[in-house]
Amino acid sequence: MNALPLAFGAPMLLVGLITLPVIWWLLRMTPPPPQKEVFPPLKILAHVLRQEQTPNRSPWWMTLLRLLIAALVILALAEPVWNPRPVTLSGNGPVAIIVDNGWASAEAWEQRRETAERLIADAARAGAPIYLVGTAERANAQIGPFDAAGARERLQAMEPRPIPVDRKAAFERLAPALAPTPGARIAWLSDGILTGDAEDATKSLEKSGAASLLWYRPDTANLLGLTSVENGADALVVHAIRPMGAGGSRSATVAAFDNKGRRIGEASLAFSPGASVAEARIAAPIELRNDFSSLRIDGASQAAATRLLDDNTKRRRVALLSGAEADVAAAQPLLSPLYYISRALQPYADLIEPRTTDLAQAVPELLDQKPSVLVMADIGKLPQAAEERLADWVSRGGTLIRFAGPKLAGASSDDTLLPVTLRRGERALGGTLTWTAPQPLSAFAASGPFAGLATPKDVTVTRQVLAEPSPDLPEKTWASLADGTPLISGETRDRGRIVLFHVAPDAAWSNLPISGVFVEMLRRIIVLSRAGGGEKGSSAVSLPPYLILAADGSLKPPAPETKPLAVGGDGAPQVSYDNPPGFYGSDDALYALNLLGSKSELAPLIQPSLPFPVSATVYAADESISLRGPLFAAAAMLLALDTLLMLWLGGHLRLPRRKTAALGIMLLAGFFTAAAPFSGGHALAQVAPSAPDDAKPGDQAMISAVSATHLAYIVTGDKAVDDISKAGLEGLTQFLKEKTALEPGEPIGVDPARDELSFYPLIYWPIDANAPMPNETAIARVDAYMQGGGTVLFDTRDELAASAAPGGTTPSGQRLRAILDSMNVPPLEPVPSDHVLSKSFYIMPDFPGRYRGAPLWVEASLNGETRQDRPVRTGDGVSPILITANDLAGAWAIDSRGAPLLPTVPNDPMQRAYALRGGVNIMMYMLTGNYKSDQVHVPALLERLGN
Repeated sequence: MNALPLAFGAPMLLVGLITLPVIWWLLRMTPPPPQKEVFPPLKILAHVLRQEQTPNRSPWWMTLLRLLIAALVILALAEPVWNPRPVTLSGNGPVAIIVDNGWASAEAWEQRRETAERLIADAARAGAPIYLVGTAERANAQIGPFDAAGARERLQAMEPRPIPVDRKAAFERLAPALAPTPGARIAWLSDGILTGDAEDATKSLEKSGAASLLWYRPDTANLLGLTSVENGADALVVHAIRPMGAGGSRSATVAAFDNKGRRIGEASLAFSPGASVAEARIAAPIELRNDFSSLRIDGASQAAATRLLDDNTKRRRVALLSGAEADVAAAQPLLSPLYYISRALQPYADLIEPRTTDLAQAVPELLDQKPSVLVMADIGKLPQAAEERLADWVSRGGTLIRFAGPKLAGASSDDTLLPVTLRRGERALGGTLTWTAPQPLSAFAASGPFAGLATPKDVTVTRQVLAEPSPDLPEKTWASLADGTPLISGETRDRGRIVLFHVAPDAAWSNLPISGVFVEMLRRIIVLSRAGGGEKGSSAVSLPPYLILAADGSLKPPAPETKPLAVGGDGAPQVSYDNPPGFYGSDDALYALNLLGSKSELAPLIQPSLPFPVSATVYAADESISLRGPLFAAAAMLLALDTLLMLWLGGHLRLPRRKTAALGIMLLAGFFTAAAPFSGGHALAQVAPSAPDDAKPGDQAMISAVSATHLAYIVTGDKAVDDISKAGLEGLTQFLKEKTALEPGEPIGVDPARDELSFYPLIYWPIDANAPMPNETAIARVDAYMQGGGTVLFDTRDELAASAAPGGTTPSGQRLRAILDSMNVPPLEPVPSDHVLSKSFYIMPDFPGRYRGAPLWVEASLNGETRQDRPVRTGDGVSPILITANDLAGAWAIDSRGAPLLPTVPNDPMQRAYALRGGVNIMMYMLTGNYKSDQVHVPALLERLGN
């Protein structure tokens, strides 16, 4: 046993140490070379006399130095390793490395990769062929045999994938490859999570003829997963799991993000000791919860810890409407047509009811609250105005659910808000159109909205309204009775949907409303209303990949090999290599495919039992240190020292005293020069007045920018637009000098992608649809400028064009929206009459420019307080953004003589005067509205200037 943690890769080379005595003898017998000196004759004679005392052997200390050099070289060639790691795979058979690279491996992927690299290095020393298999790869992925270089290249190409592992398929491919060469050594780098095929997969290895298995057992304590989400009445309920058998308690935070990645909600998640499931409740208004796009557990870097949300998880508002009298419903609620409907929908939706039974008022009242679904229980005839309003609401995306009853059965056949044409009257037991027995339900269609629901045997129908036969009646039938007559029919109207239950909403015609399947039917219809897709009952649709979930839980664009997802067929879509978890579809309608289901569990993987030896180990970092390089470096340094000593003994390094002193001063100066960047001395040199050459490029421009207040404008690249912007700010600058105590400097054009923006209190940005779209860097820097207290005045300059554009949207307006989509823009409002901006210098009722009519938008004063004893509201700060369409710079612009460049529309001199006054108000507001905002620039300026 070694006393020190030291090993040698080539120990046979240590035999070279026995040559050290011979080297000692040779060095001792070799005298130092004679010195050659050119001096006056007397000095030569003096040295000649001293030559008799020169030793005939090398000094002992030089001999020892050279022996040390030789010993270091021999030791380095022997490849010494400090704290060597043991060889993990013994033998000389083929080496097979199995890597679980599914979602659970993302937490410590680099550790797994380093372990695989060490196994490849061990196999390379033995000259063994290498097989490398990933359990989350395509079935046709190459597995070997590889040499060491090929195996490393294949390993570098392997990456964790956000899908479950398929060990059975991987092992079945590996076993036949190893069978021809018995004695193979297998290393299984597992992720520690049990899968349903684990037992069958390990049986495949019995046929491989392997000699041993090294099973790596990871630490799965950090694995967490989100399994389901329920949008309840008052909170979003999130269900999470962790590996079963975990002992202690654990807490985490679940964060909610919108579709732009902004964190807009969070809640605590706590696992009790020994529990593998936990629940978090994100309490937020329904409007905010409906904006949630994804949920993520903080600190968890796995795809399972991210839950994607689509329309199926959004809680919708459902309006309930019936023709029953209010006092009847209050006195006998069980007889109310809406009783069973409200009980069925309450867990899944927010229910609203009108305050009046007058349908002419009730329908508009409900629609004004913007419900997603409107349920009408036995209403035969609507007022014409209400019917038109309801038809328009359906065409724009609403879902109307109607229930039959005596009133609907007796209504006229010209009702347009029905999916099918109804026969007059109803079909009942003992009636004209009668059954001999109550009718049960037929099996639900596999391609319809109720696919997968078990057909209830105890639900029967005794009365219904019948649909007139038509060629499209089978397509509109969602559910039917055993005799083929429709029980539920549906039709798509433009973007909306109309659904009809051919029975009453209470138990008078059928026991369906008091059954469990009734609840599931209504819930599925509500889900359909959220998706906003096409007509249900159609075949499966194929959705293209939109954003794909990476193994670490982040969203990224889909890879070229990602295939479209089939949705709506038999069974729910499953995660696979071709369809990883993520969003599928388009901006209008996204489908969220998640990794874990509501019944998922994280069971630990147990050590496999095989006919050949199986040894377990854990992942650990390689702490071995190769001493080969340091020993060679030490030998080289000693060799350099030996060379200097030889030159010194030979007299070649002797210099006169003056030259020696000069050389020492030069070396000392060079040392301090080299050390200056590490001592911070360069920062002092930058600001020293006597050393202007040491200043950084651009410092003088920054000093000029802070020496006076300058107005700035964004350079768009269009010379005409930039010239007007500059001339406009020059005109405003001149007006400020004449009317106020402010003395601004010349306007400065800035490129937000390169120039520093912190020096300017206001930046004017003319929006030009023909100019190139700013890059991400420019938008990010402008956003940071706004967040730091600066203000950007966006001017679309399209007030005249907006009045004639369809929908009021112009190309400049669309460009502005595209720019603001990437920024953190606060809520906006037109400048209120009591806003400080309207009174900061002049009294300004509006803010015209070259055009008049568009409002000036500022940050909404959500916390502002209006008091009658104050001329302006309290709580106003400096808005980081101003938006107008009135072309302010066009009204301010002047030529070299000070005359206006462009006419106002209409051509009114007072409009230009008001535009300039508005500019003064804006500048005064920028400089004095909230003086603390300006102070945020001070630390950045001081740090930049080194003061």
